[in-house]
Amino acid sequence: MAACSVEELLAKAEEEEAEKLKSVSVQKELDLEFDVGNLLACDKNRIESRDFREQRKEDFLRALARDNTQLLINEIWKLPTERIAEVIVAKLPEQTTRLPREKPPPKPRPPTRWEQFAKLKGIQKKKKTNLVWDETAKEWRRRWGYKRANDNTKDWLVEVPETADPNEDQFAKRTKAKKERVAKNELNRLKNIARAQKIKTPGVGLLPKAQQSKDELAKAVNVAKTSTASVGRFQDRLPKEKPPKNSGKKRKFEPLIGDFSTEKQKQLELLKLMGSKMPKLDITKAVNTQMREEDREEAAARRRKAAGGKGRKGSMAGRGKGKGGKGKGGKAGGGGKRRGKPGKH
Repeated sequence: MAACSVEELLAKAEEEEAEKLKSVSVQKELDLEFDVGNLLACDKNRIESRDFREQRKEDFLRALARDNTQLLINEIWKLPTERIAEVIVAKLPEQTTRLPREKPPPKPRPPTRWEQFAKLKGIQKKKKTNLVWDETAKEWRRRWGYKRANDNTKDWLVEVPETADPNEDQFAKRTKAKKERVAKNELNRLKNIARAQKIKTPGVGLLPKAQQSKDELAKAVNVAKTSTASVGRFQDRLPKEKPPKNSGKKRKFEPLIGDFSTEKQKQLELLKLMGSKMPKLDITKAVNTQMREEDREEAAARRRKAAGGKGRKGSMAGRGKGKGGKGKGGKAGGGGKRRGKPGKH
């Protein structure tokens, strides 16, 4: 009995060991199609539905993925290998499967304004070395950027020019000039991007034109006045200065806590308007519209009648000038009677 139990234990241990160390050789009815360049393996073998139902789905899929991965690794080991820094590396062949891109290929970058000018003039770009000799530090340093060579902003002594103000800080002047150069380069970069995308760069205030119109100057003055922290509220006006046009009106809101009687009255008027079945009609406006429509129709009838009278006058020659054209309503002011607006009799 004890021997049987030992044999069972040994058999169980062997099964567990075999489960952990499965064979590298996998048998398939149909060989897999490999694209080792993309590390791709296509399995066209049929999946037995009976095996899929009998086993757990996770176990079945895990075993299938393990076998296919083992076959792919076997194909990789058939490739030529080399050892680099204690690591075995396999050289992959060219890809045979064309994989689709998620996004279209990037378009070539449009040339900048300087590149267009250089191409027009035939200017060739000369590549400069990144390192130059720094006479002060006596060493090779970068041409641009951090810790660059011949950096004048790091000088501890600056000579004051004869034409400059002796009380002016030359160090601050150099720092300000550097910031202006950086800002100018950034502006040029943004202009190049806008020019490449065919976007008009917006301008505020005085635009770079030969002559400014009156409206443009007024807009520039208005923008300059409203550029303060108080949005131009405390800016003084000139003696004959006109208020700006199209400046807009600030919306006014009723206080949340205040006169409840006014709010109640507004709500009641709104409910009364919504509950009324008859639409609200402006009698005076409706009568005036009807009178204008009748006057328009009478004027059109008189023009048609006058046009017909001129045609008959041309055909009836020898009966006197203008006699046939006269009659009732023949004058410009004749015709119907003008009705006055209600309330203005």
